[in-house]
Amino acid sequence: MSTITIKLKKSTITCTEKTKATVRGLGLRKTGSVSTLENTPSVRGMIKKVIHLLDIVEEK
Repeated sequence: MSTITIKLKKSTITCTEKTKATVRGLGLRKTGSVSTLENTPSVRGMIKKVIHLLDIVEEK
């Protein structure tokens, strides 16, 4: 299965608690942290909610 590598490029300081929880659910903590996840519909939905905070690199 393909994977997606995401990097947190912006801080979550001014974000709502729901947005912060989504970022934590993706396995990201601090600005600049990187996480590699499987490309599933649930992960894609979480990424879509916080796309403005992330850099995305899709891998195969």
